Order: sequence, then structure tokens, then C-alpha cells
Amino acid sequence: MKIYLVGGAVRDALLGLSIKDKDYLVVGSTPAEMLSLGYRQVGKDFPVFLHPKNQQEYALARIERKTGSGYDGFSCDANEHVSLEEDLLRRDLTINAIAQDEYGKLHDPYGGQQDIADKKLRHVSMAFVEDPLRVLRVARFAARFHPQGFTVAAETLTLMAQITQSGELEHLTPERVWQECERAMATDEPQVFFEVLAQCGALEVLFPEIHALFGVPQPEKWHPEIDTGLHTLLSLKQASLLSQDMAIRFATLVHDLGKALSPKESLPKHHGHGQKGLPLIKNLCKRLRVPNDYRDLALLVSDQHQNIHNAFELKASTVISLFDKGDFWRKPERLDGLLIACIADIRGRTGLENSDYPQATYLAHCFQLAKQIDVQQIIAQGFAGSDIKNQLNRLRILAIDEYKLTLNEKQPN
Repeated sequence: MKIYLVGGAVRDALLGLSIKDKDYLVVGSTPAEMLSLGYRQVGKDFPVFLHPKNQQEYALARIERKTGSGYDGFSCDANEHVSLEEDLLRRDLTINAIAQDEYGKLHDPYGGQQDIADKKLRHVSMAFVEDPLRVLRVARFAARFHPQGFTVAAETLTLMAQITQSGELEHLTPERVWQECERAMATDEPQVFFEVLAQCGALEVLFPEIHALFGVPQPEKWHPEIDTGLHTLLSLKQASLLSQDMAIRFATLVHDLGKALSPKESLPKHHGHGQKGLPLIKNLCKRLRVPNDYRDLALLVSDQHQNIHNAFELKASTVISLFDKGDFWRKPERLDGLLIACIADIRGRTGLENSDYPQATYLAHCFQLAKQIDVQQIIAQGFAGSDIKNQLNRLRILAIDEYKLTLNEKQPN
């Protein structure tokens, strides 16, 4: 039996990155031997064991053969004669196919260290095309390692396009697609994930609502980048700079889906695009089983981002109605998410990445003023029933009107 450290831990150590998880590969052993040593088996499809003391994962070396469609269409052979090289050959990228033995020596039969030096994400072998999930994984790695300068090798991108054209992506479960998407969204450059999917044709298959935005023009006066798809990815990049919250990033990604439905005769204008996008967001979230809190914020941002951009022109009563509709009284964090997504929208434009957004400060202050109205004082004054809510609403509107008046007085003539 020989044990090797493999996968991400070896790769990240070579890149000088912090190591989160360690995976070990066992060559020359059997399930019976692992169990006799006190390991506990957890893998159903192939033998994976937990160490009896530290609970880290140890997998037997294995060979996989394609037997059907999709991510699960494989048979697994994990006999004790499978070599280290045979196991590493089935892995996705060369940078993930490096092993380290107990003495610290690296075993790199497929050139992973050279690809790390060259900043290339390259497939190990033609077995790459057998697993459609690898299209998403490579796109995710492209996003994760973009800050280090990595790009997808041209020949690997060609194989990703081949997988897309084969129809294999359609066999992926919604859960796996969303899992890879969410992990990509957590990186510092989430927009790269969607750029790579677009390059190999997978965006149209997996995220057709986002794909439909590319080629849709916007008014150059407001959007120097013109293309709505480009604006969407620029906005997502800005959202990643502003917040680590995945719901905010997702809401920013889908905030303009309705622009793909604008009549051609009205282009480049997009009247009512926020509301037109609501059914598209609902369908996307239902199809990929997106968490409800992500969906709800996304719907709010799509519906209200134009109102937020026009905040200074809104009547005080409209501002209160917006707060009511968003249920901000009970969930004030939703207002924060909405405002951050709107900042990302404004900054997601070529040459306007550092734009100020006073609307956010203004609305946040309006909300604080409205929240300070004490309902107990209203009750103490003798209001009852529906009159309590009416008086609360009236005082909140009055507080915002007074604030607007002070702002107007400060404006130069």
C-alpha cells in the first residue's frame, strides 16, 4: 500500500495558496484491507474511506469507464493493481493530476507543474469528454484562478465545445449545475465563469436567459459598452467587489433579463424591462432549484432597480410604498442587498466603474427616519384598528418629506 496527497491540496501548495481540504489516494490496497485498518467506508459508487483518527478522505486508486450518459454514467474499477498513473489519467486538469508521496516527492506524469508555470488549464487526456460536468468545473477553475493569470487552453476549450454539441450537458442534474454555479459565484472573478461557458457554447444550453442578453443593444449615452450581456457581466464583477453575499451577486446577474424581451422596434430602449424579467427569473430559479432567498432578492432587484435609480424623483409616499413592498420593516437586510445590487448595476458600465451612487445613502437615511416613528406613541394617542397603520404611514411620509425639503434647501440656486 502506498498513500499520496492528491488534487487541490498539492495544486494550491504549488500556487502558494492556503489549503482547505486534503484528499489522499491509496494505491495497492483493497476495501477489505482498509476496513481491517479501521477506516470507515463512505463511498457508494467507488471506495472512499474516512481515516479512523482524523476523518480525512482516502480513496482507492480507480479506473472509470463510460457506460451511459451524464455525470453518473460510469463504471468504476478500484482493484489493487490500478497504478498511480492510471488513476491520475482520469482526472480533469493536469494541475489537478499531481500527487505527493509520504517523502514529499511530487509525481507529475502529465505535466501539471509546467501548466502551473504557464498558467494553463489543460485537460489530462481525451477521457475529459466523457464527463459533461467538467465543462462547468473548468469554467469554475477559470474564475477561481483568473487572479493568478490562468486561462483555459485552446484545445481544452475545443473539447468543452465538443461536449456541449454532443448534448451531454442536458443530462446534468439541476443540483449539480447550480452547485458549480454557486461555487463559481463565490470567487473573486465570477463573471469569468459565464465568459468561459459562452466561449464553448454551454451558456446557451445551461443559462439561456443570460445567453439571450448578448447582442441586445442599450443606449450608448447610458451604456458605453452597449451590449446587455457585457453589461451584465461587468455588473456581476462590480457586485463581487462590493459584497461577499451570494444572493446579491445572483440578483445582480439576473437584474436585466427582461431586456432580452424588448421589442426590436423599440431598441435600444427597454421600457418596463424590470417587470418583464420577473417570469424569466422565476423560471430560471425553478429550473436550477435556486435557494428561495436568492430568488426573492433577485425578483426585488429586477422589479425595483429603476425606481432606486430614480430615487430623488420619487414622492415620499412612493418611497414608503417601496419599503412596504420589499418588506424592509421586517427584513431590513433586503434593502441593503437591493441598494448594493443597484450600485453594481450603475458601476457595471465601461468607464463608469467608480461612479458615485448618492441614491443609496439617500434611501438608507429615508428608511432610518421612517423606522424611528414609534407605533406605541400612535397607540397612546388613541388611534386604534386600521387608523394605527394609516397614522404610521402618514408620519413616515411626513418625515421623508421634511428630509427632502432640507436637501432641496441645501441645493445651490
